[in-house]
Amino acid sequence: MSETTLYLFDGYNLLHAGTFRDASELADRLADFVALQGARGVVVFDGVGDDTSYGPLEVRFAPHADALLERLAAENREREQVCLVSSDAAVRGTSGQEVRKLSSQTFLRDLTPARHEAPSPSRLADRLDEATRARLERLRRGR
Repeated sequence: MSETTLYLFDGYNLLHAGTFRDASELADRLADFVALQGARGVVVFDGVGDDTSYGPLEVRFAPHADALLERLAAENREREQVCLVSSDAAVRGTSGQEVRKLSSQTFLRDLTPARHEAPSPSRLADRLDEATRARLERLRRGR
C-alpha cells in the first residue's frame, strides 16, 4: 500500500457539523488540509452542481453522495490508504474494514484553522549592523 492517503469527505455532513458559511468555504479549508498533508481528497455533496478541483481536492456532486463515497472507497482501498470522513453510520459501515473512518466532529475538532500570516514589514534598522546603527544614531543626535 502506498504512503499517500485519499480522504473522502461527506460534504453536507461536514458542512452542518462545522461553522462554515457555505460549501465554498468548506471546500477551501479541505483543499488547504489535503495539500498540507500531501494527500488527495474528494468532497462529495448531494445534489447538482459543477464538479471542480482545487489542487489535490476534487469537489463532486451526485444524486446520492453516500453511494458515490462507498464506491470511491471500494475502488481505491486496495491501492492506497483511504480515510472516510462522515458521521453517517450507514456510509461508514459499508466502506470496508480497510478504510479508516473519522466522524465529522472528530475531524473538525482536529482540523486546525488555516493561518495566512503576512510577513512583517521589513525595516531598514533590522538590516543594519550594530556599528552602522550607532554611527547613524550619533548623526541623528548631532554628535
